[in-house]
Amino acid sequence: MSGQAHKRAARVPLALYVIFGLCLIPELVLMGADKGLWGSPLWRNLVYQYGAFWPGLLDNWRANYPLQSVIMFLSYGFLHAGVWHFALNMMTLFSLGTPLANDLGQRRFLALYAAAIFGGALGYALLGQGSQPMVGASGALFGLAAAFIRRDWRAAPEGKAAQALFLPILGLIALNVLMYWTMGGRLAWQTHLGGFIAGWMAAVFLAPPARSD
Repeated sequence: MSGQAHKRAARVPLALYVIFGLCLIPELVLMGADKGLWGSPLWRNLVYQYGAFWPGLLDNWRANYPLQSVIMFLSYGFLHAGVWHFALNMMTLFSLGTPLANDLGQRRFLALYAAAIFGGALGYALLGQGSQPMVGASGALFGLAAAFIRRDWRAAPEGKAAQALFLPILGLIALNVLMYWTMGGRLAWQTHLGGFIAGWMAAVFLAPPARSD
């Protein structure tokens, strides 16, 4: 790969900064409120009431505003449970998102990201138990992981396709088991699964544009 091609491949597209900003702004505001720098420590719970994914809203709970039960399928993905949750997800976003956005183009990448956010919420709605709210970008990130794995699987040489497919998936399963154990069961694995499936399906339709020589 030439130096120019390497530079192009390593460029961080604007779409990632947009997603990062949409996640950063609420977390900065809430982090400052948590520390008493402004507002009230109650802000975080209030924002969760309006923006988190609440399974009860799909049943008989009363919404705080019109269409909350629809908007929450996307809004939850831009809220986080604290600075470490935010930081880990954003590092993963740039790690997976940079090569994918460069391959797909920014519009296709944003479509993939949106589909994975929605799929993560759908997975939580269908498989989750109880009434606990859910926030975080991890559903979308597992969708990016699915698209990344699919890309490498399709590009793998003959004889190594199975390895390129199953080893990363087994790694993701092991990661979820480890996180579930270390977090005492407070892991929305349903969101991860839903995001992964949605990301894989979206990647099938969002193939990168053909490149001319």
